[in-house]
Amino acid sequence: MRNYIKPVAINNEELAEGVYAASGTPGCYTVTSNIHQGPQTGRGDFRIQINGVHKADHTKETQWLHITFNMPVVYKSSNGTLESGDGTNTLCIKYTYHQNPIDNIGLGDLIVESGVGLAVISLRITD
Repeated sequence: MRNYIKPVAINNEELAEGVYAASGTPGCYTVTSNIHQGPQTGRGDFRIQINGVHKADHTKETQWLHITFNMPVVYKSSNGTLESGDGTNTLCIKYTYHQNPIDNIGLGDLIVESGVGLAVISLRITD
């Protein structure tokens, strides 16, 4: 059995990087989505265009899309990497897009499978 060692946090002004509890600026993105294709004969997926407008005083190389639907979805593909949520109502997808402080980004199609009547309830991008 190991003895518990209490973690210690120290402040070091000489470090080049730090750990941030909250990354990105709340509200630095305005995000829109459009379900432009629903299930058709021979294809049972939904295709959703995601766009973001970045207005901030920073640049980042990584973004996370958090999108919530009115029913569970099965993630199929996107221009990002699924981080979590396959088979649930909420997906978290990681993108590696270099954004400028003022930038319009088209994240391309998010492809999911779900039931009839799928709708996007909320979405946000954090960086």
